[in-house]
Amino acid sequence: MQKIQVLIVHGGNTLRNQKDYLRYLKTRKISTKKKIPWTGDYLEKNLGKRFEIIAPRMPLQDNAKYRDWKIFFKRHLPFLRNKFILIGSSLGGIFLAKYLSENKLPKKALSVYLVCPPFDNTLPGEDLVGGFKLGNDLSLIEKNSKNLHLLFSKDDATVPVSHAEKYGKKLKNAKIIIYKSKNGHFQISKFPEIIRMIKEDIRRE
Repeated sequence: MQKIQVLIVHGGNTLRNQKDYLRYLKTRKISTKKKIPWTGDYLEKNLGKRFEIIAPRMPLQDNAKYRDWKIFFKRHLPFLRNKFILIGSSLGGIFLAKYLSENKLPKKALSVYLVCPPFDNTLPGEDLVGGFKLGNDLSLIEKNSKNLHLLFSKDDATVPVSHAEKYGKKLKNAKIIIYKSKNGHFQISKFPEIIRMIKEDIRRE
């Protein structure tokens, strides 16, 4: 049986210039604790052998540029077979929203999950720059996917829940879920809800 592929686009930071980048390197919080994100081995273990997880390390994730990410993402598309799911987390979410709103996929995705994606540059803690600005018409996103899910958390201080409403106005058929708490900006090691949703999408096929 051919495996269902899950391609994950992780988050990152965008910075206005070299000066801001150097300041970020000098001031970013340092932790020696090992981070175990839900996008890592957790998905692989909990989705099971029917799935193949693809998690490319996107270029320069601490000083990301949409142009670079687009080039690298496009290189993965020929490797996607008939059944595939796209997941974008945080900056990866708005990356997928922008890419899928501007480019028709060779094959329609079984599902697209945008997890805490910013909508625009109204973020409390950082500038959303580097070419990640969405266009006015997002309708192609829905045409590129059979199931579109957007997931937000009420206690997310990085991407405020108001961004969910902005996506909701543009995407009429998207399923938007707002959780009471996902430890802020989805800083979680387990995400059973997304496992259930993915399995439901597969069952409906």
